[in-house]
Amino acid sequence: MRDWDHLVPVVTGVVRPEGFELEIESRAVTPDVLGEPGLDGGETSFSRYVLGRAAGDDRLVGLPVFVMRGFRHRCVLVRRDSDLTSLDELKGARIGLTGWPDSGNTWTRALLREAGVDIEGIEWTVGPLVAGETGKDRTGPVPLPGNVSLTGDGLAEGLADGRYDAIMTPFMPPEFFTPGSRLRHLLPDHRAAELAYYQQTGFVPGIHLITLKRETAERHPELPGAVLDLFERSKRHWLARRRLLADTTPWLLADLTETARTFGQDWMPYGAAPNAPMVAAFCEELHAQGISDRPITPEEVFPA
Repeated sequence: MRDWDHLVPVVTGVVRPEGFELEIESRAVTPDVLGEPGLDGGETSFSRYVLGRAAGDDRLVGLPVFVMRGFRHRCVLVRRDSDLTSLDELKGARIGLTGWPDSGNTWTRALLREAGVDIEGIEWTVGPLVAGETGKDRTGPVPLPGNVSLTGDGLAEGLADGRYDAIMTPFMPPEFFTPGSRLRHLLPDHRAAELAYYQQTGFVPGIHLITLKRETAERHPELPGAVLDLFERSKRHWLARRRLLADTTPWLLADLTETARTFGQDWMPYGAAPNAPMVAAFCEELHAQGISDRPITPEEVFPA
């Protein structure tokens, strides 16, 4: 798994598993759980898991534990001197993105579709955010549409050079945090747009979840529930400690307070029922964007 803050209580042993032993390995990129014999489970792309289910591949048991989730309005970048300031202005644009079937990019393309942008009219280029990045599957198990090309060059530099009108990325390039950055968010107030999205949908999009190999889950049928319970306890412990030890960033306390007022006590709920609307919306988008060749139901994603 990646070293998400809300996993720290588990990694440090402050929150311990009950009924099983756990060894967590920190990874820079999402692992291929099925491709590694030594793993019983791991952090998995939501889209790749759902696409596997849609294709009849049930070798992974997905747990409704979304360890990575977040709004995507912030993920569209343009040049600082660009005239573009809204999603609907991206009609017919040249856009770079870090992976085609990726969960985050699927959610971001959904925002374009909602804004009236025909994604088939976009000139897409898939490549690394920064040149030299390795270890990531950028095309996935689906054929690329005709308006999608591949590059090994860095998208951030290509945007700054004018090769793209915008790029989509879940993570900001290093330059973004410098005073002289040539890049900025497309939306001048992405936080307001994200709040409006939440008020409309009632959820924060899920990006990555936890999966277990089916053979492991069948050998230990109590394990999926125990793993879910462990990460739930870790998340709650982490939040309680952050509210107490909030001086890790200058304005973390203000952000934690506003988050609680907006989303309640848990902005990233685990479990199938709390996530059903989000899962349904994601499945609809996979089909609408042509990534899945058939509709998928939430019951297929998390079967009882």
